[in-house]
Amino acid sequence: MQKRVLSGIQPSGELTLGNYLGALRRWVSMQDKNESYFCIVDLHAITEPQDPQDLRRRTRDIAALYLAAGLDSAKSIIFVQSHVRAHSELGWILNCMTPMGWLERMTQFKDKVAKGSAERVSVGLFDYPVLMAADILLYQAHLVPVGDDQRQHVEFTRDVALRFNHRFGDTFTIPEPLIGDTGARIMSLSDPTKKMSKSDEDPSGTIALLDPPELVRRKIMRAKTDSGTEPRFDDERPGITNLLEIFSALTGKSRAETEAHFAGRGYGDVKRELADATITALEPLQREHQRYTDDPAELDRELRKGCERASVVAEQTLRDVQEKVGLR
Repeated sequence: MQKRVLSGIQPSGELTLGNYLGALRRWVSMQDKNESYFCIVDLHAITEPQDPQDLRRRTRDIAALYLAAGLDSAKSIIFVQSHVRAHSELGWILNCMTPMGWLERMTQFKDKVAKGSAERVSVGLFDYPVLMAADILLYQAHLVPVGDDQRQHVEFTRDVALRFNHRFGDTFTIPEPLIGDTGARIMSLSDPTKKMSKSDEDPSGTIALLDPPELVRRKIMRAKTDSGTEPRFDDERPGITNLLEIFSALTGKSRAETEAHFAGRGYGDVKRELADATITALEPLQREHQRYTDDPAELDRELRKGCERASVVAEQTLRDVQEKVGLR
C-alpha cells in the first residue's frame, strides 16, 4: 500500500536553490511511489506582516514553480492551504486540546522571541505548530518530508495526534518526519555557517529560482570561500564545502566523485563549473514557470482541481473529528 506524504512551503519569500535541492526535487522523485499532497502554506505566512499583493503574487509563483519543477497534478495533489477551509477549523479544535507548555518549548518560537520583543510576536506565530499539526493530520499523512530544522514540529504533531487518539479513540495516523540527506541543507553563499533561506536579508547569499543566468553566475563567483587551495569536503572549511555540496547535489556525483573531479584544480574552477551547472538546472524550470505566468488560467485550473481533491480527504477527517468532540 502506498504511503501518504504531505509537505508545503510558505510564500514568505522567493524560493531558492536550497528549496529546490532540499524539497522540490525530492518531492518530484517521491510522487511516483507515494500518495502525495503538496501545498502552499499561505496561512502560515501571515503569522508575520505581509504585503497582501506580494503574498498573492508569491503564492501563485510558488504554485507555478511546483509544477515547473516536475510535480504532476495527475500524480500529486497540489493546492493552496487557505483554499481548504478544514485547515483552519481543525486547527482551532486542536488548539483546544493542546497545552500551552508544549508551545512554549518550541525552539523556533523561542529563537524569534529572543531576536525581538514578545509584545510584537503574534499569537499566530506562537500557535504556528498547531496549525502545522492540522495540516498534516487532516490528510492522515504517514510521512512528512522536512528539513532538520522542522523535525521538532513533526514531533509536536505526533504528540498532538497521540493525545487526541488517547482521549477520543483512534482518529489520526501518527506521522514520521522524513529528513533528506544530500542537498537537504544548502548553506548561504555569503555566510556558509547558516542555511540558505528565502527570508535572508542578504540577497547575495541566496540563489533564487527565478534569478537570471548572469545574476546566478555573479553570486556564485562572489561566494565566500576559505583559506586553502584544494577543493575538498572539510567541516573546518564550510565555504568550499558548501559549493562542493551544491555541485554534488546538482550533478548527482558522490562526494568522492566530486573531489576527484576537482583534484589538482582551484576554487575558481569550482565556482565556474558550479555556475554552469546551476544555470543549466534552472533553465527548464524558469521556462516552464514562464509558461504558467503567460497562461494564468491554466494555473487557476490546476489549483482549483487540487483544492477540490484535497477538500474531499480533509472534510472526511474534519467530520470524524467534529463528531468525536461533540460538534456534530
